Amino acid sequence: MTQRLQRRLAAIVAMDVAGYSRLVGDDEEGTLTALRSHRVDLTDPLIVEFGGRIANTAGDSILAEFPSAVEAVRCAVAIQEGMDKRNQLVPQHRQLRFRIGVNVGDVVPNGNDLLGDGVNVAARIEALASNGGICLSRSARDQVRDRLDFQFDDLGEIEVKNIDRPVRVFSIGATVAPALNATTQKKSDHEPELLFPSIAVLPFKNLSGDPEQEYFADGIFEDIITELSRFPDIIVVARTSAFPHKGSGEKPEEISLKLGARYLLEGSVRKGGNKVRITAQLVDGRTGHHIWAERYDRDLVDIFDVQDEITQTVVANVPSRIATAELSRVKRKPPNELSAYDFVLRGKLHHHKYTAEDNAEALRLLDAAIACDPEYASAYAWKACTLGQALGLGCGGTPDELIERNLDAVHKGLSLDENNLECHRILAEFGMAYGEWENAELHHAKAFQLNPNDSRIITQRGELFTKLGQAEEGLVWLLKANQCDPLSAPGRSHLLARANFALREYQKALKSYKQIPKLRPDHLAEMAACCVELDQAEHSDTYVERALAEKPDLSVKDYLARQKWKQPDDLDHWRDKLLGTSLPQK
Repeated sequence: MTQRLQRRLAAIVAMDVAGYSRLVGDDEEGTLTALRSHRVDLTDPLIVEFGGRIANTAGDSILAEFPSAVEAVRCAVAIQEGMDKRNQLVPQHRQLRFRIGVNVGDVVPNGNDLLGDGVNVAARIEALASNGGICLSRSARDQVRDRLDFQFDDLGEIEVKNIDRPVRVFSIGATVAPALNATTQKKSDHEPELLFPSIAVLPFKNLSGDPEQEYFADGIFEDIITELSRFPDIIVVARTSAFPHKGSGEKPEEISLKLGARYLLEGSVRKGGNKVRITAQLVDGRTGHHIWAERYDRDLVDIFDVQDEITQTVVANVPSRIATAELSRVKRKPPNELSAYDFVLRGKLHHHKYTAEDNAEALRLLDAAIACDPEYASAYAWKACTLGQALGLGCGGTPDELIERNLDAVHKGLSLDENNLECHRILAEFGMAYGEWENAELHHAKAFQLNPNDSRIITQRGELFTKLGQAEEGLVWLLKANQCDPLSAPGRSHLLARANFALREYQKALKSYKQIPKLRPDHLAEMAACCVELDQAEHSDTYVERALAEKPDLSVKDYLARQKWKQPDDLDHWRDKLLGTSLPQK
């Protein structure tokens, strides 16, 4: 007679570390040390505290058994809440975040281990959880729904591997701690902020009255999530957590708390005939206030090209608007509560003012960021950028000292994160500034690969093509940058002017120069050259006078010594036109 298997009903918690292979590949020793620390100090004690036992561990995974579904879910929530706090001051790319699945079902004991469908379902739904999130089977949700005051989002019936029937899956937000606050209490003013700002992209509403266009709205929603995820200093809520809020009618404040997202991006799509109108707005999830809004009217010549264009344009605008909103928040924080990210934000603000005093203050703040987190790659990248600016301003040390410090900072950043966008962007700028064209092209290609939607990278692409002698191609990319990020267009005016000058379009070049917010001596000299070609000698002389008033030692020789163009003909072009002005030759 076949011996009957012993079975028992249990609540099963399956958990593992999201992106574990990448983390180990980047830093094996550091990852294993951090995981051991999390287990010893957090996960294992909490499992015991809530009445559970560990049945199995393998690498980054933990399988635990609980006699009560309520205690299993409470334990899962406590683990995610604890991990959220432990990750506060850890760079995003080094954070360990668990995915957790909870199921109630039959299990078969195998020594201390557990087998059976109950375990398999827990493992499969764990894989559906977002980073830092929790998914429950229907059996688990039904056991706790009237006993725990949490918000459960229905993800629907999902086919999972090696399970004969679809599994009804529910989630508790993308970040647990805010989900708890949404249902139990208001968020404390003293609760720690996430290291980086978080955003949830909500499904775009289809206002077309045509169900067939639902795929178009959903496509934009999914593409924006994918592209925003390329920005390293923004935490993006996973699609699986955001999608259940489609058409929910909830207030932004409610969704923000449930998903743990400080900002929400919402929008709508209305198609009529061969036209489509798309609106997008960025909302502060805690106040419901709109930070940015835009409307896009396009012809549906090719619907998928339009979808791509809208996605790129929205994505180019959102990070800079979030940065502006975050800076307002940081300005209100006491200095003794600033994180490394906060110090970098403040440093960038002073860097962008382009004065010797602000440059010095930016360096001070960036050094404070590094002291706060010595492994924050972006802090080193922005320090390098600021040192490069000091070189241009002629302050902060000798050129050789500044160059050495610049390279030390940026290479330190790359040693911490070889995929740091800022480091590659800065090294490309460095290559252009010193005529190291191979390095410029190499690092720009890497930056563009990492994030082709960053308007700064698109701008750099336009400048690089222009410097390489391909001004026509450069102009295309610069105009694309203006299309994606029109509010920053004045800051690109000098690059558009130089591209048009290289193309012998002097009238267009002069028009662009006049849009520069703060003209510097080199700009004025270049405007003088344009005026000579346009037979405006009087204006040319006026621009030279203004340039010399600001920089008395400016000359054609001085100007040319500081310019780098790959093609000798381009430099000769500038020489010929400047020699036609009243600017001193030497």
